[in-house]
Amino acid sequence: MSSSVDEMIDTGRDEPSSDLRVLLDLLDLEELGPDVYLGNHPEKVWSRTFGGQLVSQAIIAAGRTAGERPLHAINAHFVRGGDVKKPIEYHVQRHRDGRALANRTVTASQDGQELFVMLAAFQDWGKGLEHAHDAPVVPDPESLPRVEEHFAGFEDKLEMFINAPHPIDMRYTNDPAWILKGTGAKLNHNRVWMRTDGALPDDPLLHVAALGYSSDTTVLDSIITTHGLSWGLDRILAATVNHSIWFHRPFRFDDWSLYATESPVAAGSRGLATGRFYSRSGELLATTVQEGVIRHFPAR
Repeated sequence: MSSSVDEMIDTGRDEPSSDLRVLLDLLDLEELGPDVYLGNHPEKVWSRTFGGQLVSQAIIAAGRTAGERPLHAINAHFVRGGDVKKPIEYHVQRHRDGRALANRTVTASQDGQELFVMLAAFQDWGKGLEHAHDAPVVPDPESLPRVEEHFAGFEDKLEMFINAPHPIDMRYTNDPAWILKGTGAKLNHNRVWMRTDGALPDDPLLHVAALGYSSDTTVLDSIITTHGLSWGLDRILAATVNHSIWFHRPFRFDDWSLYATESPVAAGSRGLATGRFYSRSGELLATTVQEGVIRHFPAR
């Protein structure tokens, strides 16, 4: 990707944090051949490939084949967990190239086995009817602590989250799950301010990919907080099954966005969560839907 960190020096925004630089490197896919790209893992990894990494790298792979058309929607399915010690190949299949739109399929694989399949639709912005849900009323992000401050006292329980990369500055407007657990409270929604931890280049595809990466964080929280449960404190198995995003208008993801999520249903060992990204001025930027396997094993 030719849009390097050096392009941001004169923008007036903060320079990227070390973890954001890692994310930018992850999104700088190597081209192996026509419509085939190679993505790597960061040094700090989860036990399996983070779903947001798959989404964001697949967005870059698809976007590289779509010219200047903006990404309009993705629909992704997670097939199997990725090996964090191996790179991932992204194969892009072109279905349609119109004057104002394009359609792609991206398949991520390791050793010939499919990890992830994503449909991507691109369409130029146009004029038409407009309406949207109002943004929730929440405190400003500057008045809220970074999520890392909420880890204090939970280092032994949230080690996986603490040791993961943190390229996104996240600020909960409500208590996160592990704090709620201590109060006995339940919450059927979560509201989190997000932006990249430093400036991004002006390439719109990078901003879309960064939102895609972030959309896989906190979205399942509302499923467990509805039941008064917490990551790390309760025995919970969670794995994403599918993930969709619809992009409604252009945005910069190094500006604050509010990720408002809730869970309309949990049944059949699966939970569904919906989310909306709002700009600071209240515009609805993107809508997400994620389904995950959620299993709780109560202590006996």
